[in-house]
Amino acid sequence: MKFLLSLLCTSILVLFSGLQLVFGQNAEVSLEVGEQVFTANCAACHIGGNNVIVSDKTLKITDLEKNSKDSVDAIINQVTNGNGSMPAFGAKLDENEIQSVANYVLNQAKTDSW
Repeated sequence: MKFLLSLLCTSILVLFSGLQLVFGQNAEVSLEVGEQVFTANCAACHIGGNNVIVSDKTLKITDLEKNSKDSVDAIINQVTNGNGSMPAFGAKLDENEIQSVANYVLNQAKTDSW
């Protein structure tokens, strides 16, 4: 009985370790894809996290918070639908690309990596 319990615990541990490895890799791929999407589609107006069109709407965390764009969902909505001088990218980018660029932008802002 102890052997079965030990085997069960070991199996659960291996399963969760494997899941963490898989999801960890997906997060890295997502940020990498996000950076590529950003460079190809966003960097012309948002180089270095700035905004060459509307200077007070940068991608820095303070401006994202001030403009209520400091969540992945808010950034996804902005990228998908556009607003004001920012065009919509919902017809140009697929869902994974939009999710990835939103994660990338928020990560860059939160880690002050612009």
